[in-house]
Amino acid sequence: VQLVQSGGGSVHSGGSLRLSCSAFGYIYSPRCMGWFRQAPGTEREGVAAIDSAGSTRYADSVKGRFTISQDNAKNTLYLQMNSLNPEDTAMYYCAATYKFCSGFWFSTSSYDNWGQGTQVTVSP
Repeated sequence: VQLVQSGGGSVHSGGSLRLSCSAFGYIYSPRCMGWFRQAPGTEREGVAAIDSAGSTRYADSVKGRFTISQDNAKNTLYLQMNSLNPEDTAMYYCAATYKFCSGFWFSTSSYDNWGQGTQVTVSP
């Protein structure tokens, strides 16, 4: 089982980026997948999560700007990030688990598999 991330990079404030996370080796699709981020000196925090039914959750700081989606046929998770600002600068990670999302959407300890991380840098 492996999660492979792509996307990310550097943009100016107000710009957009899209992150992708491809899942390999899963017998069936994870029930819960999410995006997390970690800035230097801070704890990893949940950004967005989606369950197998398509229900989503977002951190208050990204609501209205970020969109999580998944393509089950491609076993790929996406995070579309719009209106980026410097506070969004961080290493971003995707995560997955066969457990149901309910009750732990943004609990890092509840996810079993993690992507390698990709850097997002937003300059003023």
